[in-house]
Amino acid sequence: MKNIYIEGSHEAYFIPTVNFNAETGACELAGESYLEETIKFYTPIFNWIKEYISTVRRPLTFNFKLTYFNTSSSKCIVDILNMLKSYQNDAGEVTVNWFYDDEDEDIEEELEEVEDFMLETGLKINLIPFGQ
Repeated sequence: MKNIYIEGSHEAYFIPTVNFNAETGACELAGESYLEETIKFYTPIFNWIKEYISTVRRPLTFNFKLTYFNTSSSKCIVDILNMLKSYQNDAGEVTVNWFYDDEDEDIEEELEEVEDFMLETGLKINLIPFGQ
């Protein structure tokens, strides 16, 4: 299975950096996710996760380091979390970490969204603060 790496960019739309390692099971989604064709962007990510959990079946650590995501990206994040929860329910080992800027004035809104993700998916998400 191949790794997946997508360099983030800030042009007309904001594309997050994607760095998934099939050997270590370390996956990172970082930056900002504000896309015109959100499903088109996230489909290879969904496919990678599906292949990993069906063929590799090793521990998976998913690190979200998003500083901004829009509503359509939020729906894709929930889809990712649902896949991870399904893997966990099928005896897969999953760790999900959500890194957030504890100095951001609007952080409470983001944390509420992450708590909603936990409620919606039933997946535990570790909240990890970082200062700028």
